Parts: sequence; structure tokens; C-alpha cells
Amino acid sequence: MNIALVGYGKMGRMIENAAGSRGHQVIARFDIDNNQHGKGLTCEALRDVDVAIEFSTPETALTNIGQLIAHSIPVVAGTTGWYDHLDEVRKLVARHNGAFVYSPNFSLGVNLFFRIASEAARLIAPYDQYDPFLIESHHRQKKDAPSGTALRLAGLLRESYGDRTPTVLSVRAGHFPGTHEVGFDSPAETITLTHTARNREGFADGAVLAAEKLVGRRGFFQFADLLFSNDD
Repeated sequence: MNIALVGYGKMGRMIENAAGSRGHQVIARFDIDNNQHGKGLTCEALRDVDVAIEFSTPETALTNIGQLIAHSIPVVAGTTGWYDHLDEVRKLVARHNGAFVYSPNFSLGVNLFFRIASEAARLIAPYDQYDPFLIESHHRQKKDAPSGTALRLAGLLRESYGDRTPTVLSVRAGHFPGTHEVGFDSPAETITLTHTARNREGFADGAVLAAEKLVGRRGFFQFADLLFSNDD
């Protein structure tokens, strides 16, 4: 694939390395101001691009996504903090017959963790003595809190717990790449499930995998829709 990176910070560079290791080529790189040699997200700048991977900022992501979809570029969206506009993007994808996949976290392990946590909540929720809780920790520079991953986990818990779904406790300190803990506490015992990211390489690998699975499709997807699809 020929890939455009929209957002070329630490994650963008890691994605570039991951893409190269999987035989793909990054042919366009856009910094935080969407600038490549004086060009924005234009048809000329996106020429020959098969897919764009968007890791910018919550303030710029929605505009970037809209421009890419309007230019018929499939989009892998890794930025969080803009999900209040998901319905708007869904309509835009339908209007342009586009291809779009998003996830609060593209780590394969996290997406498996989503399924495990959802099934645990389904099994435990009927027993009232267990109260659910949710804690997430990230480095001090992370801008959104709770994290998109934690909000996704809370949504999965809500499917089983409804009004008993806990508020997310967020920690912003130090250099944590990301830790998410889902727990169920009773007077007699505690059950915990924890995912800990050692570094960001898993996020980069997953974003490239999402791009591979998105190319050739049309529609609006979450990463798990593609990851656990039987269509491949």
C-alpha cells in the first residue's frame, strides 16, 4: 500500500516503521498543521495514496477526516477526543461511499481485552454483590481524560450493568504508555482484568493492520468489526 500519515509526531514515525516492516510505503507525511512542502490535504498532495492513517490532535482530527473522505481516501482514525461527532462522520462516509475505520486503541491486545471485559461483565453482572470499577493510567502529556479506550470499556460494561456502570478513574502522571483495569469487587473477593501497554509499538502495528483490512472495503467500521470479521 501507499500510505499517507496525517500527524507525523512520535506515533506517526512509529507507524512509518511498522508499515515498512510489513512491505508498505509511506509516500506522504503531514505534520500537525497538515503541511507537506507547503501543501495541505489536497488532491495533488494525496495523489497515489491508497489509505491515510490519521494520528493528529482532537482539535484537528475532525477536519482532517472530513477532507480525506471528501477526496475518496480510506481513513484509519487513531486520534481520540472527538467522538461526539461520530454520527457526523458516519453520514459523511455514507454520502461519499467512503471507507473509514476508527478505534480508541488499535492495539490487538486491547481489542481482545474489549471482548474479554465484555464477556466478564455479562457473566458477573447478575450477581449483585459484585460492584464494577474502571481505572486507567496514562502519561502526563495525554490530553483527553478519560481515555478513549476507557470510555469504550465503560460502554461495554454499560451493556450489562446499565446505571450501575462506574465512573472512570483517570490518572495522568509520569510516562505510562497506557494501563486499563476493569474490576469487580464484592465483600469476599475482587476480580480484576488488566491490560498494560509496555510501549506504543502495538498501537502502530494495529493501525497498519487496520489499513490493510480497510483497503478494498466501503463503509464505516470500528477496528473490531474488521479484526473479527469472517470475510477475510
